[in-house]
Amino acid sequence: MLCSSSTILSGSPQSLGCPSRETSLARARDLKALMLRQIEQIPYIKDIVKRLRRNPYLRKACGYGDKAPYEAHFSQMKKRIGVENFRIIEAWLRREALRLRRSQPLSAIGLVQAACIDGTDLPAWISRDPHDTRRGLGDPDARLGRGKKDFLLGYLSLFLVNIEGFPLGHVEAPLNVNEKKLVEALLTRVLGECIEV
Repeated sequence: MLCSSSTILSGSPQSLGCPSRETSLARARDLKALMLRQIEQIPYIKDIVKRLRRNPYLRKACGYGDKAPYEAHFSQMKKRIGVENFRIIEAWLRREALRLRRSQPLSAIGLVQAACIDGTDLPAWISRDPHDTRRGLGDPDARLGRGKKDFLLGYLSLFLVNIEGFPLGHVEAPLNVNEKKLVEALLTRVLGECIEV
């Protein structure tokens, strides 16, 4: 589904097939809560829900008012928005951040002077499938692969960042995929967003 990321973030009901303006506002609140989770480095959804319930200031900042959402609300929200629309939102946020950076004025027009690529392991918090120990039980995409210290079950995340550590793009894959095979897909995605490195 191709649609403008600015209409998604502005809360247009048509942007994600929303039935009403209230639904769009609810999704904007949820996205703010997920961004708050990243800023505060809160590891689990249940923890951000607890923080929202206990802290009225955080609830107000996200736009929830008096009632905080439940854990299931976020997993349902992720399914409703979908992977592709999350990528559109992420691309829009990246373009806006590059445009507003004062330390690197060339980044406003999509020119990045230097960048580097690095990957990290993301363990899946699940057990192995008893019928196939190379896979995760309940998370069929997680795979057994070599981590930094030992074998683990999970994913690989490969990031392209500029010289100051600003993330320009990322790709994820099961942990058994070789990091080198993801480089071309990562560069294709980032350079396809009108960024020139």
